[in-house]
Amino acid sequence: MKLVNKDRKRPEDAERLQALEPVICYNPARIENYNFSIYEDGRKVMKKTNSMVVSPRSAGCLDVKAGQFFRVKSLEGSQVGDLNLWNRHNLAETFYSGKTRALHGTHVSTKDRLWSSLPAMRPMATITHDTLDWYGFDSFGGSVHDIIGTRCDPYTNNLISGGDHYHFCCHSNLTRALAHHCDLDIPSAESYIHDVLNVFMCTGFTRDTGQYFMKESPVKPGDYLEFFAEIDLIVGLSACPGGNCASSHSSDKADCYPLEIEVFSTNLDKLNGWKKASKNKYDQSHGVGG
Repeated sequence: MKLVNKDRKRPEDAERLQALEPVICYNPARIENYNFSIYEDGRKVMKKTNSMVVSPRSAGCLDVKAGQFFRVKSLEGSQVGDLNLWNRHNLAETFYSGKTRALHGTHVSTKDRLWSSLPAMRPMATITHDTLDWYGFDSFGGSVHDIIGTRCDPYTNNLISGGDHYHFCCHSNLTRALAHHCDLDIPSAESYIHDVLNVFMCTGFTRDTGQYFMKESPVKPGDYLEFFAEIDLIVGLSACPGGNCASSHSSDKADCYPLEIEVFSTNLDKLNGWKKASKNKYDQSHGVGG
C-alpha cells in the first residue's frame, strides 16, 4: 500500500502536480459505436431455453451460443459469484478483466462490454440488464460487480494461513468445473482459469491507502445480471465460499447459497443487423517487417 512519507522533501511544484485534472486513458465511446436498442428489442421476445443451478461453494459451466442472452441470478439468499468466460471454440481466448477495467471502469453495469484477451480482443458479452444498478457508488467508494479483484485461491490461502486444505475456493471450483465440462485434466483446465467478474460483490478501494475492500453485498433473491453473448461462449460460475462477503471472501463458515445461470434465446431478426463479434484487426506484426 502507498503511504505518504512525511519526512520526504516535497518538490516546489508538488501542489500543482497534485491539483492537475485527471485524463481518462481510454474512452470506450471512441472504440466502436453500437446500437444498444437492438438488445432491448431482443429482450422483448426472449424465451428461457436452458439453466443450471450452481451449488454453494461449487461451480459449473454452461454453453451459450452467440445471439443468446444469459443471466447470473440469485436464488435463495445473499450470495456473490465469480464469473469466467471462454470462447467455446478456443479456450485460450478468455475474458480480459484488466482491459475491460481500463475501458469501462472498476465496476460494470448495463451497456458495458466484457472484452477478450489478446490478440482477439473483441467483445465477448454485453451487459443488457442489471437489477442492482440502483446501488451506484456509496460514500466509501464501494459498488457492485467489480473487475478489480481476482478470485479466492488456494495459493494465496497457503501464503496467509498455511496448509493445502482449501480446495473449495473459486479458483479451484472453476478449475474442476472446466475440467469436467471440457474433459480436461486438472493442470490443463487450471491454465485457462483467469481473473473474474465478481458478480454481486460490493467492493472498492480505501481512500487513504488504496487497498481493496469488500462490504456486504446488497443482492437479494431474484436479482440478476444479464448479458448478451457476442460470440459462442462457455460460461463458468463459482458460488463463492465467502457468501455475501460481508466479513470474508474465503470461509468455511459463511452462509452460502446457490446461484443460477439462465439462458434465453430470442428472435435474431429482432436484432436488426447484429453480427457475431469479429477478432481485432491488428495484424500482429509488432513492427517487424512490412
